[in-house]
Order: sequence, then C-alpha cells, then structure tokens
Amino acid sequence: MEFAFYICGLIAILATLRVVTHTNPVHALLYLIISLLAIAGVFFSLGAYFAGALEIIVYAGAIMVLFVFVVMMLNPGRHRDRTGAQVAAAGDLDWPGHPLRGAAGGYRLRHPRALTTEGIDGAAINAKEVGIALFGPYVPAVELASMLLLAGLGGCLPHWPRRARRRGAEQPSERQRQTKNGGTRMIPLTHGLILAAILFVLGLTGLVIRRNLLFMLISLGNHD
Repeated sequence: MEFAFYICGLIAILATLRVVTHTNPVHALLYLIISLLAIAGVFFSLGAYFAGALEIIVYAGAIMVLFVFVVMMLNPGRHRDRTGAQVAAAGDLDWPGHPLRGAAGGYRLRHPRALTTEGIDGAAINAKEVGIALFGPYVPAVELASMLLLAGLGGCLPHWPRRARRRGAEQPSERQRQTKNGGTRMIPLTHGLILAAILFVLGLTGLVIRRNLLFMLISLGNHD
C-alpha cells in the first residue's frame, strides 16, 4: 500500500502539471480525469475506500466526463475548414496508410447524407424544457424519488448484523494487525499533507496564471 500511495501521488502530480500547462482544453480535461483517478488511488492506498469510490463516481465518473462532453460540443479550439483543397490534401496523405478509410471518407464527401426527421413523431425539446418540466409539474415525483433513495439508504443500516459491528469494534483491522507484525508500515501523515499541498498549489497556480475562463474552470476543478 505504501508503494501504491507514492506511485498514485506521483501520477496525480504529473497529470496536474499537464492540466495546468496544456493548451488544448479537451486534453487538459482528460489529464484532469487521470489526476482524479490517481487521487482515488491515494485514498484506496490509505484505506479510505469510501472516499476513493466517491472520488471515482462523483468527480471522475460524472462531473468531469460531462465537462469533457460539453467542451467537445462547444469546440473552443481553432476552427479548421475541412472542405476543398484541405480535404483533398488530407485524403491524399491518408491514402497510402489507410486506403479503406480514405475511400469511405471520399465517398461520404461526394454523397453527403442530410439529417431528416422522417419517422420521428413529436416535437423536439431541449434540456431547458426538460429541466423546467422536472422542477415544475413533475417536482413531486422528483422529491419522491429522492425520499425513496434516502429511505433505502437508511433501511440498509438495521440489516447490518449487530454481532458483526461488535466484532469489528473489538477486533483490530487487518491493516493494524499487519502494522503490528511488521508486514506493512503506516504512511506518515506529513506525506499525505505534502501531496495535498502540492496539488493545491498547482491548482491555484493554474487558476491564477490562466487568462482563459475555460482553463480557469478546469484549474478550479483540479483545485477542489
């Protein structure tokens, strides 16, 4: 576990450096996901399995993936025109290595397909209308679903056997037994604090030196 702590900490520091220094926002977000996964590995190596699972599910698994999709949809990078001579030049360069892909790309350029609404019933709606509907006429259903989830979480606690809880309180954990037997050493608290301070300073540096609002938000996410 000690080896995993230092490896995950090193990966988190290097990935955070790439988040701060990278010029492409999509690549910076991908490095940020790697940094968050490495931080989850740090939590797992410290024995904080619940915190590591939350780091993966909430940050790397939900928020950052959604952030990547939003950035890819906004396309904040340089707009490149893929028509005319540039497409022909790209096709010529692509032909020697990937003839099938070049042929498929050329066919699609010559015979473009237009998107139609044929066979789709109903009017198109956007995310704003869905949000208004959820927090408008359907707000009782949303609140009921949240209450059911909370009740389910609370209902799991009584089913945890009391004998197992007493046994867990009386007996030392496997990590403590290994530490007493000399099999595993506890990671010093100062090392964890140093790692947290380095990541904090890197995120704060990216927040200060970056003048692009998007990169500032990315650095703020890493700062959190």
